Amino acid sequence: MAVNEHHFCMLLESNSETDTVHTGTRTRGFVLEAKRWSPREEITIRFLEGDPVLRQRVTDVANEWLDHADLIFRFVDAAPSDIRIAFIPGAGSWSYLGTDARHIDEPKPTMNYGWLTANSDDDEVRRVVLHEFGHALGMIHEHQNPLGGVQWNQAAVIADLGGPPNNWSMQTIENNMFRKYDPAEGIGTQFDGESIMLYPIPAAWTTDGFSSGLNDRLSEDDKLLIEQIYPK
Repeated sequence: MAVNEHHFCMLLESNSETDTVHTGTRTRGFVLEAKRWSPREEITIRFLEGDPVLRQRVTDVANEWLDHADLIFRFVDAAPSDIRIAFIPGAGSWSYLGTDARHIDEPKPTMNYGWLTANSDDDEVRRVVLHEFGHALGMIHEHQNPLGGVQWNQAAVIADLGGPPNNWSMQTIENNMFRKYDPAEGIGTQFDGESIMLYPIPAAWTTDGFSSGLNDRLSEDDKLLIEQIYPK
């Protein structure tokens, strides 16, 4: 049985029965079509709290996505804003998916960094911020990619994530680990084991010996996918 030493991101998503989607087949990863922003769109972002130095570190890492996406991040100091970032300890790290953030009432956060502090090392900040901003751009967890993925040892996953430090409910585990999206819901192809959107997965969580480490950089396929979704 694996020992879970990591906090894991929770993906928050609103649902709409009127979403329209289409598929593509050129890159790895998966972006939900109904949640993506318009190309060249300006996205306003506001910090609700946090150490000024940590805010700047988050900003610098978030902007790495813009090397590959034709979008504009505009950080603002006052409402309204599309994305609102909090640093609530004990509340986990999470983000709403893509444009779902615009359906969350002010001044509620749409993204949280529950374990980042001014003392967090650079790799941890980069890993968490790139991951959450990937969600904010419409990317799902890579292990939930409907066109490939992980052969789960579900009992091991439930035992570990149901305990500390995550203490997830069965519903949260199902939604964040085992749920697979319909391929018709988005754009992408095969599973990418190096994606920033993939959790660290111990071999004891799988039935075929697959495992992954702590990815802290955008993979080449992450870059290709986001360039396809938001072409320059």
